[in-house]
Amino acid sequence: MNEPFHKTTFHQSHVGADLTVSAINRDGEREPFLFLHGFGSTKEDYADFVRQRVFDGHPFLAFDAPGCGETYCSDLSKISVSFLAATALRVADAAGFDRFHLVGHSMGGLAALMLAHQNPDRVVSFVNIKGNLAPEDCFLSRQILDYPDADDERFLNDFVERIHGSPTFSSALYAASLRSKVRVKAVRPIFESMVDFSDNWDPLPKFLNLPSPKMFMFGEQYATLSYLPALRSNGVRLAEIPHCGHFPMYSNPPAMWREIADFIAAA
Repeated sequence: MNEPFHKTTFHQSHVGADLTVSAINRDGEREPFLFLHGFGSTKEDYADFVRQRVFDGHPFLAFDAPGCGETYCSDLSKISVSFLAATALRVADAAGFDRFHLVGHSMGGLAALMLAHQNPDRVVSFVNIKGNLAPEDCFLSRQILDYPDADDERFLNDFVERIHGSPTFSSALYAASLRSKVRVKAVRPIFESMVDFSDNWDPLPKFLNLPSPKMFMFGEQYATLSYLPALRSNGVRLAEIPHCGHFPMYSNPPAMWREIADFIAAA
């Protein structure tokens, strides 16, 4: 089989932590795509980008966030939303991406929002897949406060069990591989930072004020989010994915890719 994408690594140093970032990428002549995955997921969430013929010719890059997948981080305590955003921008620079379509899910959506807010001229369009825009979005990360435990490994084990029994689409599938995809010592700093930024950084107006075309994607089980009317009234394209909760790339990937393709064509 022809290799549809390549695996590569990027070496970085940021705020005292050394990184070896594991990524997958493809070259091309059209506008590139940069993908940021969610907590406990990996770059492979987006590998099927190359299977979508509508994106032929578009370069892309997806990478494992520090604390997740195959990426090495020498000091997991340094990880935060701002750390993840800085990592993403450095990866984009290393790949030679001047301007790019930006796609981020959950934790990656929040980090992508920070990247776009700080570098609006770099972002051609922004697909926010259920990234945190308000305190109500911390249903995963706020468990670090709602179920406090000084033992990080025990917290993660209990977290996995709670998610495995969740009534939302694909939660058990997500939980089954979570232990192998995230470092135990990365969970607390990631969750604490996500809660802090969701509660205190005021992400919703920052998202609305971005100059690039924007789409917010969410599963049908989150159709009651309080801020959806504000997004709609401010010209944000909404994409409600059927048969889906928080994970469209697991529950309904054909619909996810179709919505992204339609949005890019319109944008």
